[in-house]
Amino acid sequence: MTTAPPPTAPRAGLALAGAALCVLAALLIGFAANLTVVGHLQHARDQATAYDDLREQLALGTAPVGQLTYDGKPLEPGAPVALLRIPALGLREVVAEGTTSQVLMSGPGHRRDTALPGQAGASVLMGRKWGYGSPFNDVHRLPRGARIDITTGQGEAVYEVTGVRRPGDPNPAPLAQGEGRLTLMTATGGAYTPEDVLRVDAKLVGTPQPSPVRPLRPGWITAAEKPLAGESDAWPRIFLGTQGLLAAALLTVLARRRWGARQTWVTAVPVLAALGVLVSGELTRLLPNLL
Repeated sequence: MTTAPPPTAPRAGLALAGAALCVLAALLIGFAANLTVVGHLQHARDQATAYDDLREQLALGTAPVGQLTYDGKPLEPGAPVALLRIPALGLREVVAEGTTSQVLMSGPGHRRDTALPGQAGASVLMGRKWGYGSPFNDVHRLPRGARIDITTGQGEAVYEVTGVRRPGDPNPAPLAQGEGRLTLMTATGGAYTPEDVLRVDAKLVGTPQPSPVRPLRPGWITAAEKPLAGESDAWPRIFLGTQGLLAAALLTVLARRRWGARQTWVTAVPVLAALGVLVSGELTRLLPNLL
């Protein structure tokens, strides 16, 4: 009577399938968390930190007034550059330098190839519509004449809304010498399904602040900083994070056979959830930056 070989291959296949399901579940949960609860908490934390940093820089007179820091170094992406307040919406947000998807996770971003708010010329601020605090969720509701206050290293600037531009609407008239315009940009479309770009234009009230020399020419930004763009350089970290998540999932499946279901899930679920949130956070960098 022959003895059947041990079912190692089926067991290995079941283990791999179980690990794949764990990875998929962790990524889906983490993805949803990053675009909702966890993302909003991250935004609130980053805003609190940025507000403290900007307030200290304003007090010391070291807040940036252009593309360079006070000691002549290039301004890092994500550095706080302004405090944005819109009384009609009850909005107060610290604006960071740059408009990549990662920068906009922390709040509105200043497009690097435009003037800082308060200076002559066009200034552009971009913000998310739904995810990560959704700071620009209601900017389309701003009526004509609504006030926008911005504080930078050069002082306070006041803007008045002149209109809301939706896809297909004509561009505003070119600026005359010494005039300033602020444009708020966010997404249009259904919830978490961006389709195009919405713009809110506002004119500068009063005399513009001096504009420093700009090392980067107007119009020059990376592809990841344009509206509705993602960050392709997130892939290496996604790949490494997914490998770690898969390894943790395989260990979970193997541990379940030795320890039992209850003990394994009590230990493994927090680890898988944390890894899922981390990897999914990198995945969201691939999504449109105005989402």
